[in-house]
Amino acid sequence: MSAARKKETSRYTEIRNAKAGRDYFIEERYECGIALRGTEVKSIRAGKAQINDAFGRFEKGELWLHNTYIEEYSFGNIWNHDARRIRKLLLHKHQVRKIAQEIQVAGRAFVPLRMYFKEGLVKVEMAVCSGKKLFDKRDDLKRKAEMREVEKIWKRRR
Repeated sequence: MSAARKKETSRYTEIRNAKAGRDYFIEERYECGIALRGTEVKSIRAGKAQINDAFGRFEKGELWLHNTYIEEYSFGNIWNHDARRIRKLLLHKHQVRKIAQEIQVAGRAFVPLRMYFKEGLVKVEMAVCSGKKLFDKRDDLKRKAEMREVEKIWKRRR
């Protein structure tokens, strides 16, 4: 009986970074855990978070997520969290070493793509990216416009 029920979409929140695909070439993706407080998890579950301006940074042998905005929990008390605090990313050591090398030596950016729940835990999909130039963005816009035209033609034929 429970398997036949549909999942409630309001319970399975996903926060996306819309700017990432436009501003960066996404090279390698990682699924990271994130160290959060209880009120932060409740705010994320309510969909009150933004990762558009966020970025990852390697400091003191660990990866940290900067500039993530998680709104204060509306039913919180005096132990509510700070909205823009720096949060630790949880990865295996070999992954941290590899990402640190990419960030420091190759000059790439470590950007969050989406934040979601997986088996009750908050996960962040991070990517090692290189920045796009203005002409790359223009090429992408042209390619999208061409694809839209092709799809219109195919719809007419059917």
